[in-house]
Amino acid sequence: MKKKLIKVIATVCVILLILGFLQRLLMPKYMTDIVEGAMIAEYYGSEKNHDVLFLGDCEVYENFSPCRLWEKYGISSYVRGSAQQLIWQSYYLLEDTLRYEKPQTVVFNIMSLMHAGPENEAYNRMTIDGMRWSSSKVKSIYASMLEDEKFMDYLFPILRYHTRWSELTAEDFKYLFQRDKVTYEGYYMRVDVKAAENVPRPKRLGNYDFAEYPLSYMDKIRELCEKEGIDLILIKAPSLYPHWYDEWDAQVVEYAEKYDLPYYNFLETADEIGVDFSTDTYDGGLHMNLSGAEKLSDYFGKILVENHNVPDRRTEESYASVWEPKLLEYYEGIEERKRALEQ
Repeated sequence: MKKKLIKVIATVCVILLILGFLQRLLMPKYMTDIVEGAMIAEYYGSEKNHDVLFLGDCEVYENFSPCRLWEKYGISSYVRGSAQQLIWQSYYLLEDTLRYEKPQTVVFNIMSLMHAGPENEAYNRMTIDGMRWSSSKVKSIYASMLEDEKFMDYLFPILRYHTRWSELTAEDFKYLFQRDKVTYEGYYMRVDVKAAENVPRPKRLGNYDFAEYPLSYMDKIRELCEKEGIDLILIKAPSLYPHWYDEWDAQVVEYAEKYDLPYYNFLETADEIGVDFSTDTYDGGLHMNLSGAEKLSDYFGKILVENHNVPDRRTEESYASVWEPKLLEYYEGIEERKRALEQ
């Protein structure tokens, strides 16, 4: 009887190992294509000593450089950004982050208030699949699922990706057990240039009011920051598209004034920042390239230090020893990308 039990247990373990291997093989690797799907998981390998946490979509992870903030101001920061990160996903990422550290300041980009509800499974997974399992991940899944999605497909991704057999490439095997870094403390670097020359004209909307669902999560983010003694700063990155309507901005201004929150609309100060949309964007005005991101980081870093008392850690060895190799890697990445453009 005992031998039979051991045999059954061994068989189950072998089956689980095989299924685990197949699941890792079949899941997208996000290394050379759609690298945005690898960003969320990278946070767990970082040192948890961040005074500033950025939350939001591409308007944070392509527009703010933590390495630049460190080099110029000694600000220790991290960008927990992901493609089309919805506001409820930002909230649960904040919850998740607080399991590991408590930043002094949370910077939230408010573009996601435009999304009334879940919209796209692929974008959902680029945020959720990279999270470690916790109650925050579970709640994020339930908040984000579309009607035809199932929780079990997130719990066991092999159920969702079992049909990828015919799509497997050498990348799936190369990155089966390890992944390369695709960001610099959450910042996605681009050095190429595409001027903002043909920005689409904004469409008129039938209703400019933000929906109740995203506003309820704006309240949750604010309330969690208040509870934890964290300073919350609202921002709007200087991206020309998707269009940011004056009617939307007025609602954010009203919300910020109601709850005494700082709000910085960098679209309004783009000239003061020094942003040149003919040289500082790589995709026609949607996102900043390296020069644009560093200009914006320079400008905002000064605000964080002078207006919000974010500390300069450059003289503290415990911080400097961590950031020195990161800065070296950052500059090596810049040179590597510039060489690639010249080829």
